[in-house]
Amino acid sequence: MNWPQSAEHRIWVEWLSARLAHAPRPEGGDFPIEQESRPAAVLIPIVPRASGATILLTERAAHLPTHAGQISFPGGRVEDEDADDIAAALRESAEEIGLDARYVHVVGTLGCYYTVSAYAVTPVVGVLDPDFELTPCADEVEHAFELPLALLLDPAKYERRWVERRGLRGQTHFIEIGDYIVWGATANMLLMLASALGVEGSPSIVD
Repeated sequence: MNWPQSAEHRIWVEWLSARLAHAPRPEGGDFPIEQESRPAAVLIPIVPRASGATILLTERAAHLPTHAGQISFPGGRVEDEDADDIAAALRESAEEIGLDARYVHVVGTLGCYYTVSAYAVTPVVGVLDPDFELTPCADEVEHAFELPLALLLDPAKYERRWVERRGLRGQTHFIEIGDYIVWGATANMLLMLASALGVEGSPSIVD
């Protein structure tokens, strides 16, 4: 994939908007679960940097009852007061990491991702003004950090491994970058974005 070489915010907004405008929006999910799913939304925040574009991620607080310590996107359940999935993703990002919506230019959405915890998650793709400021909520987020977009959106860097969650055994994707391990729904939504952008390659399978 030939990513834009410029770190200019406008170029990334135009490039991603054009790519996503006519991209297929298939749905995804790790496990075949036949149950009603609650609507949720996450923000996939892309940051143009002079040293190379990155994706902003969070590490969930260690004391949380579910998904403690896991790498995730900012986001959560769609509430009644949210106008749509985009509004929910922006609101949750403000609540979790203090990201002001004025720093976010939304360029598109992906198909729903169905989680084992019974959520139908809509990934919202946004380009951040590199001058954004964060104030992570300690009750929810251990810290926020950035990883290289080119690595996170390279399917060949991923492995498909067996896991067991909530009594269900299935396969999900993993990628390790430095000390960070991104897996499960977050990894799969990254691969959904890579597919929407036309990135070629396939994860390896671990027996």
